[in-house]
Amino acid sequence: MATHFRVNVIFLWLAFALSALSICRGAVSDIATQDFFNGILSAATDGCAGKTFYTYTDFINAANSFSSFGTTGTSDDNKREIAAFFANVAHETTNLCYVEEIAKSDYCDSTNTQYPCASGQQYYGRGPLQLTGNANYGAAGTYLGADLLNNPGLVAQDDLTSWKTALWFWNVNSNCHTAITSGQGFGATIQAINGAIECNGGKPDQVNDRISHYTNYCSQFGVDPGSNLSC
Repeated sequence: MATHFRVNVIFLWLAFALSALSICRGAVSDIATQDFFNGILSAATDGCAGKTFYTYTDFINAANSFSSFGTTGTSDDNKREIAAFFANVAHETTNLCYVEEIAKSDYCDSTNTQYPCASGQQYYGRGPLQLTGNANYGAAGTYLGADLLNNPGLVAQDDLTSWKTALWFWNVNSNCHTAITSGQGFGATIQAINGAIECNGGKPDQVNDRISHYTNYCSQFGVDPGSNLSC
């Protein structure tokens, strides 16, 4: 009996410890609430494709597939990361209005032999972070278990897949997650997403738009945005 009692106590202690760890880490939904998400979506004009495409539920389900996103740092780190993610999403999609890029093109890199372009397919920007290029579609599809190289349109047809491609880019393909959680600042996420075009004086208005979204969301989350906001 004493042995069984000790075992039960150990299991209870472990369950409590895991529960406490979960509470300390928090959840993405504790920061990016339904109201926060709706606030972004409400800024999109009526008639936008994203109004009926992007959903909070699919975002949360996608976020849960990337365990490091918005959960592994301090409370302030997590808030800044989620603010940074949505700041870039809001800029890329004009407040979740656009699902597909306006100026469509093939975006085919014919020199990429690992992820060669499929006949008849175009790899223009789609989804919350406007996934672009056959290399990104191919790599994202491999990671997510979806044939996005031969069916890039799925990113604009299935909302859950769409959010997953954005979170794949943020957490896996670029240094966005590492940059914002290690103190490099919001500017490093701009550099990772579109630095060659926007940074170093390339398109200051676009950089400033991203920063404006970021500082707004940080304010909503009650966290200091930190330094190195620009690129």
